[in-house]
Amino acid sequence: MASLLDFVSVLVLLSSACGDEPDPAQENVSPVINMKLDPRKKMLTWNNSRNVTWQECKIDTAPSCPTSPIPQVKDNDTYFCVFPNCVLHRGALLTINATADGDMFQQELAFRNSGKEGSRAVNFSCLIYNVRFMNCSWMPGPAAPTDVQYHLYAWTSTYEDHEVECPHYLVGSTGTHVGCHFDKLAEPKSTDNYFFLVNGTSQETAIQFLDFTPFKATEMEKYNPPANLTISYNGSHHIVRWDNPEIRFDISSYILCYELDFQIKGSSSKRHPVFQRGSEKNVYLIPSSAARAENTFRVRVKYTYTDLWSDWSGTLHFAGLPEPDFQGPTVTLVGLVVGAAALLVTVLMFLCTRFSLRQKLFPPVPQVKREVTGTLVFLPEVSWDNDQPPLASQEPEDILTVEEARLSASGQADIGWAPHGSENVPPEGRALAV
Repeated sequence: MASLLDFVSVLVLLSSACGDEPDPAQENVSPVINMKLDPRKKMLTWNNSRNVTWQECKIDTAPSCPTSPIPQVKDNDTYFCVFPNCVLHRGALLTINATADGDMFQQELAFRNSGKEGSRAVNFSCLIYNVRFMNCSWMPGPAAPTDVQYHLYAWTSTYEDHEVECPHYLVGSTGTHVGCHFDKLAEPKSTDNYFFLVNGTSQETAIQFLDFTPFKATEMEKYNPPANLTISYNGSHHIVRWDNPEIRFDISSYILCYELDFQIKGSSSKRHPVFQRGSEKNVYLIPSSAARAENTFRVRVKYTYTDLWSDWSGTLHFAGLPEPDFQGPTVTLVGLVVGAAALLVTVLMFLCTRFSLRQKLFPPVPQVKREVTGTLVFLPEVSWDNDQPPLASQEPEDILTVEEARLSASGQADIGWAPHGSENVPPEGRALAV
């Protein structure tokens, strides 16, 4: 009995020793198992059969470049990678590289969009309007069977399990769903991204699905036309004002872009549009000389980083506004010229006075100097009585008497003269005949 027990113990020890040795066949097998792809979530999941010291995931989707996000792990030791910006309906090749026991392993999964080629929906688009509504539209694929029926699913988070099927389908002439109307959108967030998936069914063949990169919510909204357009006149300019539209998301008004359209009613020539960034109070000034009663104005708006314009606002006419007064600028100009001339004259007079330029421009009239005038002797005036000098006169005077000439018989006048006061002249004097 003892020998039997010893033999059993030896067998147990041998079995234990064999169990501790690694299986050579297992060492050459990749530790990555259970690779699966969820095309709706764009999530790749897998498990590891043994300890892995390093691993990475990668996806190749034509025509995009390869993407390699960082692997993450769930509570049940399931690893996963998410590819939110990839499009899978054209097919994809997914790869996991891992290192185990010092060896490098690679595991691949080829994904193919099953169904008839050309059967998936085409020309898909979505937009948000009137702040709280959203419409999406598409067309049947060129190779889709006549009985095809499409279904739209939407969600706002990559990890959100609850997806919403279209609540109100728009039906084409053949009864095929070609659009969807959403009338109850969730509470808005400026960080919202919308994910969409369109698949289809048919009695004839399998229908391929259609997926997309995420739609950024703020870039999907088509705004209502600007409201409350007004034009006023301040004497020199026409002032155009309008209000910002109501917006679903809380973004700055400076992110808005306005296109202003000014035209002449009845004219075939078109003016170039004017683009202006939004602000809290939108104002545009038009010089009075550039505006007439025949002018019209309208405006539309968009998100700066998209080309999704709103409809045009109503057309506003300049008729009824005060006509520009062209006399006012003329009078003002004349007043400015006169004022400038007066100022120039004043400055010149100051300079003339300051730098003695007045004497150079207007030289003074020469006058007798005081030294000369002081040496002159002024004689007193003398009054004569009956053509005779007064007796009190101290000095003789030369007196010249002029009287009528008497013609001689020969017709010539006798001319002569004699100075008064001479000793040889009688008191009555001799006259000078002329």
